[in-house]
Amino acid sequence: MKLFPVVMAAALVLGGCVEMPIKMGSKSAKSTATGSAGGANAEGENSALEHCKRPLGTMALLEDHHASWYSTMSQHGIKSTTPVLRLLAQQSNCFVVVERGAGFREMTRERELMKSGELRSYSNFKKHQMVAADYTLTPSLIFNSNNTGGLGALGWVGALVGLATKFKDAEALLTLVENRSGVQLAAAEGSARASDLSGILGIFGGGGGGVLGGYTRTPEGKVIVGAMTDAFNNLVKAVRNYKAQESSGPKGHGSGGRLEVK
Repeated sequence: MKLFPVVMAAALVLGGCVEMPIKMGSKSAKSTATGSAGGANAEGENSALEHCKRPLGTMALLEDHHASWYSTMSQHGIKSTTPVLRLLAQQSNCFVVVERGAGFREMTRERELMKSGELRSYSNFKKHQMVAADYTLTPSLIFNSNNTGGLGALGWVGALVGLATKFKDAEALLTLVENRSGVQLAAAEGSARASDLSGILGIFGGGGGGVLGGYTRTPEGKVIVGAMTDAFNNLVKAVRNYKAQESSGPKGHGSGGRLEVK
């Protein structure tokens, strides 16, 4: 069976038995969120990323660390969605991102040092310098790791020729809220799918599957980023063509509405 030596060699490499040279900027290592951003300039961004001619406002990110999806996500190599969304938002030039996460504590500490007199007098930390967040973007994730192919569907013959593919799905949801009014302005869904080799190598016994245990989490991490990129693109499409909802209440939103209680 010619497939066996090839598969086992790949398993040994992935398991760390063969030292491989480090290749910086490898395309195979990248996710859908790639490149960099500096101000309004973006370099090496995903060619499919949506863009705006000018920012629509400032945006903060709110990640619910108590949600069930957050703990599930960390099992697939991603500790936070925030860095991904920050990169996409700046590269798109649709939003100016303001710090309200872990970095905010450091900002506060520098101001406390200035107030205590420890910093130099020309450090230029003053009141009324911080930029307000016009909007808050909140992500949520849904996972589906069901084996939609595999041995049950294709049998041993299909598995031996490498057709026993396990699909990993992820769906991302993004909501955008206007901070002054608390009104949700937009919501968007995105999805992505990836496949891995665990279904194929698993037929050679527990050893092959164990070797790939860490590696198979990488495609799952990439599919999470892919779903978020898709959701962000859909959000940008919605807000670029934004039209404010009009309430029929006597004085606009929050003044009674049309669903009266008799």
